Formats: sequence, C-alpha cells, structure tokens
Amino acid sequence: MTTLDLVQVVKEFVVQSNTMSLYSMISWISLVPAPDDTANNYAQWKEIDALVMQWIFNTVSDKYLKHILDTEATAHATWLKLEKIFLSNKKARTASLETRFYNLTLGSCSSVADYCQQLSDLANQLADVDQPISDSRLVLQLVGGLLEEFNTTATLINQQELIGIRPLQCLMMKFS
Repeated sequence: MTTLDLVQVVKEFVVQSNTMSLYSMISWISLVPAPDDTANNYAQWKEIDALVMQWIFNTVSDKYLKHILDTEATAHATWLKLEKIFLSNKKARTASLETRFYNLTLGSCSSVADYCQQLSDLANQLADVDQPISDSRLVLQLVGGLLEEFNTTATLINQQELIGIRPLQCLMMKFS
C-alpha cells in the first residue's frame, strides 16, 4: 500500500464519515490510549475504537485487509500495521513511479490527451510519495517524450516561458 493509497483512504473517510470528524479520527488513532478495562469509560472507549476499526476495515482493500485483520487489536495498533505497510513500500513505489514517469513517451499512449494525463497522474503520484515533480521538469519530460513529428511543437514549447501542462496539451492538439 502506498502513500497515495493512504491519502485515498483518508479522503474516503472524510466523504463517508458522519459520526466523527477527520481530526477526531486521527486524534483517536494516534493520541487516545486504551484505558484499563476496569475504568469507568472503558465501554465508551471500546465502542468508539470499534467504530474506528470498522471504518479502517471497510476502507482498506481486501489485498491489505488480510495483513491488518486482528479482532483483538485496537484501532491504534491496526493503524500502525497499516502505516508500516505504506512506509515499507514507499521506496519501491517511488522507484517504480519514477521509471514510468521518465520512460513515458507519446508513442506509448493512445493520444496526446492520454500522454498529458498519464504524465500528470504520475507526477501527482510521485508527489504523494514525497517526490514532487516541478512544473518545469514536467514540461521537459513532456517535450522529451514527443514523437519526431512534434519537433516544431517542441521547439515552440522550449522557446516559451514556463506554462502549465494543460495549455501545452491544447497547443499540442492543435499541431497533431
């Protein structure tokens, strides 16, 4: 599971949750220790912890659920397992995304729009694993992956001040 997946899980929580705010959920997972089972508030704590656990189990894909499923664990312990899965995969995910980003060419895509979208998606995914791609690097990669028939377009793009990928996509579509 990648950082992108974790971000998606958190986003889904925000959309789905009517009973707890995101801040409350994160605070619960990271800050609220389990009270002694003889404490007066143990039943209330257990109920809230079960709610958070239910949310975690319902939002994690089956692929990862088997690694964190433990009915005796607290939400905090389960979250730590999930975090470990994310973090252990981060370097491999980064390497894979960078390889895909730097090797993507227009020739491997179905259209100019698809090429631009895939580059943007890969750049966003790299940002999610703490490896952001600058706008200038994104434009350079876009130009570098163009086919020979786009040499005139590439020259025009290289002569321009930095512009975003969407205007470039429009420009390229005019010449395709």
